[in-house]
Amino acid sequence: MTAAHDEPHGTAPGTADDEVVRYAVSGPVATVTMNRPAYRNAQNSAMTYALDRAFYRAAADDAVRVVVLAGSGDHFSAGHDIGTPERDAHLPFDRKAGLWWDHSDKAGAESRFARESEVYLGMCRRWRELPKPVIASVQGACVAGGLMLAWVCDLIVAAEDAFFADPVVRMGIPGVEYFAHPWVMPPRIAKEFLFTGERMSARRAYEVGMVNRVVPRDELADRTGELAARIADMPRMGLALTKRAVNQAEDLQGLHTGLDSVFGLHHLAHAHNAETAADPLGGMDVRAMKKAGS
Repeated sequence: MTAAHDEPHGTAPGTADDEVVRYAVSGPVATVTMNRPAYRNAQNSAMTYALDRAFYRAAADDAVRVVVLAGSGDHFSAGHDIGTPERDAHLPFDRKAGLWWDHSDKAGAESRFARESEVYLGMCRRWRELPKPVIASVQGACVAGGLMLAWVCDLIVAAEDAFFADPVVRMGIPGVEYFAHPWVMPPRIAKEFLFTGERMSARRAYEVGMVNRVVPRDELADRTGELAARIADMPRMGLALTKRAVNQAEDLQGLHTGLDSVFGLHHLAHAHNAETAADPLGGMDVRAMKKAGS
């Protein structure tokens, strides 16, 4: 797709615009692209808030009917930033997704719970409710926090080289903060996915119903664009109400309360690690996770 306009959209406090997220519109389709390819699009807070602004922008633009979420470079997203030079989890940001207080001047569980309620669970829940269809266009790694971004989208188009994994059980933590696993795949598959931490191929993800289409890598952008354009021909209100209907059905099946309950277990795991291991991540930094095969 050829962009009618293409602008950087993401600024961390006290820094110049670092283009961690790009926003482009072509006809009725807005494309939101994570843009930290050197770090496999690991999500720092600057990126998370830039994504939030981009989604708001797409929601407010009446000309935009469908949104595509993509990642620049070889990978969709390797997850949350746990070790790049621009890691900014300690910095304050203007809170948008909830009423928890600033985490940056707090300690222990109070700090982590407040931050993750905002930038992980809170943001993902809000993006899931964007009243326009959102399509994830996934190549390469979609790991841990990357899953959260793909799962809040309504449809997932995966390249043949895409793979999916949630290896955080290696940290002693029961999955990522947006714990949609038993809803996006059958429960026994979800348990295997978590218990082993192994990569799930795009083809296997299609077989278990987690992704909608698997396409050749060099056709990913075009095939995603074609699907987005086809959906954009549908009535806007019809699409919004249909999305709401399916989301409500998922919530009636326990998704909303399930997310709350496992979010609490997630933070119990962090607290346990802080008391019994080297740190709240159980000593599993980027190097250790790579060595373990993530």
